[in-house]
Amino acid sequence: MSSKQEGIFMMLAIVAGIAQPFFTDVHAQTYPSKPIRILVGVVPGGSTDVTARMVGQKIAEQLGQSVIVENRSGASGAIAAERAATSPADGYTLMAASAGDAVLPALRNDLPYDFQRDLAPIARLATSPYVLVTHPSLPVRTVKDLIALAKSQPGKLNYGSTGISGAFLAGALFNQMAQISITPVPFKGGAEAAIANAAGQIEMNYPTITAALSFLSTGRLRALSVTSAKRSSLLPAIPTVDESGLPGYDRAAWVGLLAQSRVPREIITRLNGAVRTVLGSADLKDQLQKQGLEPLINAPEEFAAFIRREIEQNIKLIKFTGVKTE
Repeated sequence: MSSKQEGIFMMLAIVAGIAQPFFTDVHAQTYPSKPIRILVGVVPGGSTDVTARMVGQKIAEQLGQSVIVENRSGASGAIAAERAATSPADGYTLMAASAGDAVLPALRNDLPYDFQRDLAPIARLATSPYVLVTHPSLPVRTVKDLIALAKSQPGKLNYGSTGISGAFLAGALFNQMAQISITPVPFKGGAEAAIANAAGQIEMNYPTITAALSFLSTGRLRALSVTSAKRSSLLPAIPTVDESGLPGYDRAAWVGLLAQSRVPREIITRLNGAVRTVLGSADLKDQLQKQGLEPLINAPEEFAAFIRREIEQNIKLIKFTGVKTE
């Protein structure tokens, strides 16, 4: 085959979608050559936004290009996810996803994107456990005590939740694994739920660590455990639920970085390498831990497997709770 024929064959293969353009590697080698955007599906100030800004600043220093964090809140994160999923496959539009983004596929059948098919995991950046807290008047000191009390009083204990949130699903998983029935009580936000818990209006709650600290330090709430697989550096004396009587229990908030699914593998690898470098720095690790976040160093494949397990668990938990999906 002549060189001219080879060129025509390659052009036809690219149009047919069975080959990548020859300039893919060149683009990957020069990446990044312009500013990178990180879309955040929530308003400024939350843990997802804070993590994206902290990590984005460090990535910018590592890659030698500006990183702009852009808040695209609305539809429980679906607006940002759709924009990221339909962006050009050049690695210049990324998304900072959170645990809530893995809940949406379990709730809605009408999403204009497929979270696993249309977005490529780069790295999970950080995780933050919830804290299983109770009002001091509740006669329990451990998770085993709480389970025993719930079994002796089925349906009488309550916990605070904010919609179909991480706290709601943490409680659902606890109910499922312990084979008990503690009733979720809806609140507008985590702060309202924590205040109601401290006032004795509900028996227990699953706030984030940063939301719980002030209540714990003043004795207005009692921490029984943290919900992650590992203990928190902010509450090292508090055992995990797994340690406390429910082996395998693991439920935590998280933040991760994703790109459009057709972004070249070389760019995904470059971004993952940059993330690994910045998360390994002592100053960023300290900044994240002060926010109640534990930095993670992982490969894209590990993050992809985590997302798959998370969505599968969410689907099962939604069915368990009886919440109607759209």
